[in-house]
Amino acid sequence: MSAGPYSRTDRELIARVRRSANGRAGYKQLIRELGLGGGRERRLLLEQLTRLVARGDLARVDGESWAVPEAVRPARATTSTDKGAEGAAPRSGRERLVSGRLDLHRDGFGFVRPEQGEDLFIPPNEISGAMQGDLVLVDEAPPGRDGRRSGRIMRVLTRRNPTVVGIFHYARNQVRRRSTRDTRDFGLNEPRGNFVRPFDERVAGWIEIPEGAEEVAAAINSEHRMLGEEARAQRAQWEPKDPRWPLEGLAVDVELTQFPAQGRPARGRIIEVLGPPDAFGVDVEIVIRKHHLPHTFPTKVIAEAHERSKETVASLEEDELARREDFRGLPVVTIDGETARDFDDAVLVRPLANGNTELQVHIADVSWYVQPATAIDTEARVRGTSVYFPDRAVPMLPHALSSGMCSLLPNEDRLVQSCVMEIDPRGEIVAYRVCEGIIRSARRCTYTSVQHCLNASPRRSENRDQRSNVTPEPSAEDFAERERVAAGQPEMPDAFDAMLELALRLNAKRQRRGSIDFDLPEPVVEFDPDGNMKAIVRSERGWAHRLIEEFMLSANECVATWLRDQGIASIYRIHEMPDPKRIVEFEETAASFGQTLGIGSLPVKRMTMKADRRASLRSSARGRGARDVQKHEIPESIPVTPQMYQRLVRRISGHPEERILAYLMLRSLKQARYAEQNEGHFALASPCYTHFTSPIRRYPDLIVHRLLRAMLRNGADPRGGAIRSDDPQPWKLERSENRDQRSGKASESDGPIGAQELSDIAVESSQAERRAADAERELMEWKKMRFMADKVGDDFKAIILSVTKYGFFVELDELFIEGLVPIASLAGDYYTFRETDRTICGARTGHCFRVGERVEVILDRVDRQQMRLQFALLPGTEPVAGSGPRKPTREKSTSKKRRR
Repeated sequence: MSAGPYSRTDRELIARVRRSANGRAGYKQLIRELGLGGGRERRLLLEQLTRLVARGDLARVDGESWAVPEAVRPARATTSTDKGAEGAAPRSGRERLVSGRLDLHRDGFGFVRPEQGEDLFIPPNEISGAMQGDLVLVDEAPPGRDGRRSGRIMRVLTRRNPTVVGIFHYARNQVRRRSTRDTRDFGLNEPRGNFVRPFDERVAGWIEIPEGAEEVAAAINSEHRMLGEEARAQRAQWEPKDPRWPLEGLAVDVELTQFPAQGRPARGRIIEVLGPPDAFGVDVEIVIRKHHLPHTFPTKVIAEAHERSKETVASLEEDELARREDFRGLPVVTIDGETARDFDDAVLVRPLANGNTELQVHIADVSWYVQPATAIDTEARVRGTSVYFPDRAVPMLPHALSSGMCSLLPNEDRLVQSCVMEIDPRGEIVAYRVCEGIIRSARRCTYTSVQHCLNASPRRSENRDQRSNVTPEPSAEDFAERERVAAGQPEMPDAFDAMLELALRLNAKRQRRGSIDFDLPEPVVEFDPDGNMKAIVRSERGWAHRLIEEFMLSANECVATWLRDQGIASIYRIHEMPDPKRIVEFEETAASFGQTLGIGSLPVKRMTMKADRRASLRSSARGRGARDVQKHEIPESIPVTPQMYQRLVRRISGHPEERILAYLMLRSLKQARYAEQNEGHFALASPCYTHFTSPIRRYPDLIVHRLLRAMLRNGADPRGGAIRSDDPQPWKLERSENRDQRSGKASESDGPIGAQELSDIAVESSQAERRAADAERELMEWKKMRFMADKVGDDFKAIILSVTKYGFFVELDELFIEGLVPIASLAGDYYTFRETDRTICGARTGHCFRVGERVEVILDRVDRQQMRLQFALLPGTEPVAGSGPRKPTREKSTSKKRRR
């Protein structure tokens, strides 16, 4: 038996597998040779093996065995195609094997995206039964003349789709083809038995459902449904219309019992019936299962959460109370949305005798209730984050904790971890300390109420943003709300004013540092009393929201800096410098608007852009012949800084192109992610940043809380020094400088949690965050399709957001909804896309459609399959010869229905 926790380096494990017979080793063999003990050590071994498979260092074979890649490579005769473009000898063995995620296209071909290097093109006949998102092992072919990479899938290492959601159809000989039957090409012979057509077009073909493998319609009443209140009120509409064929046309969740192979469809059994795809609330159920979001808590987790929730502040032992600072006598408040059910942050702002301001940020101490290696902890790590939809949420923690003992409810004692900051009149943090504490929230405030109070503040004229008044002119409702709040707690309105004044100072500090604030609006669905969607509007982000954001940003930065200075491994929220290719692409577009980041001329090298290479591959896959791949001049490196982005944001503020350039700037940046090494946060211009303020809904925050407690209880000094806006930033340091100057001391020692485990948690949490964002975004598109379904033929005023070779995208003025006007729908002229200035121009009229132009459009059709709204120019408003820039010919009501 092992004397301690399992610990073998990746190199040691790979070497052991390589030394085994035929270069492969079984699970039981590894357990025996490594002398592993209980379940934890075996779990760590499996996690390490899975990680090595994902990197391509090992391949999983026969379920319970792992092998070095060269040991599983099939023998194959060498042909002329195995030689490279220059006649070089082909690579062999391990060098030819690449692992990565498969991303399929609706036309049948796909791309494998490895951890490092460029994507590999996979022709349709080399997919080998792999499905969308699978982790696959690819036998890479020699590069072509243009240097593009391609290959064939040799083995599926990990299946991503144990279940698939789609529409159920009975066999044709049982039920007549109905309007619900999908008319898309099946790719294989049309099924003769019962089958399910997946919603995701990238899951090719159909899924065969053998007789007896379908579930009865009563499954709609499953106890695990995540129904919102509106959906529950409309469940009567989900009853089957024809009792003989109760599942026809319903959305179902299918467990795959047999994965597809060449010329053979997948097979499965129905495990849950979700309901009619157009019924209210079913769209959420579909998205939850399509993205494989964990949506049911195991019984053990629920029981454990209820047991832990019984531990109140009053039940704590005296020594535990003595460790915590008591903030219960202070007027600490929470500020959240009206519909929020869990409150994980509370704040207090008060002046100090030396002229500075004290900011207290108290965060629910979730780590006290969610202990490591418990059932709740395992489930929280699997989920990674809570997922929020318009009418409900899929929480990371059970409600007994998230809405109970871990929620900072008013007038109830709660455990917290706190960051107390001292801030000078310029918004600079001169000192801070971290601690464990106890609070009693004095009030549960909402963003709407606080914004009304700020609007009616007598000090509103003192608070001015650089561009406009921070608060609008007060209304009668503003004054009434301020008086109502003051009647209950007279000191509260003045406290809100002090919060705003401090938030403005903190924001000004971030502006000096170079923090980028795009302030792009997000869509919000509004419902009527009956639960029907009445509008999709832009989100309002007033200073009630922004002051909380500023306070949380400051607390996150202080905690990250404190942990870094302890010399231990931690979890950071990093945002790396932009990729040079993305910057060049943005600069080319910005130049057409007369704008630039101000980078100047740089040394360059020739490089092929990924988009051009993919276009060539698609043409080849469709039998049109490969297109010549265009070479671009790409700088070797670009010394870009956040200040460059910030200055451009200011220059375009209020201009017609602001929305599109802000969106393109955002796309040019990399996605923020979690990492165990600090690399700084580019968009915030912060040298050190983490997530500490939302442990109820984010697993990395929970880990940061554990690290903070462990270090405090090990005797670490809770105090931190000044954090200045002129502190050195990683992207401004020379490349030759030591990496430790940029990342701090995080690599010196493992600390309370090992660096390797923190790395795994960071990767898993980043993936969970992407999964949640994809699900939320897709559901919003479903909502838009449903909302616009009865508006085909209506006309709208709109603005052009972007122009592409296949048309231009518009955003409707009165609705926060976008759609495409195809270039083929533009009548009265022959239009072509002009890439030099990204416009669509007519040969006869000379008119060019460009970003920022106002147009009038009519909704032509709702394309549910591609999740896209298609518009056409309103008849009578098309450009005429010699018109130049066009103006609308007449005013149109956005609600008028036109007959086509």
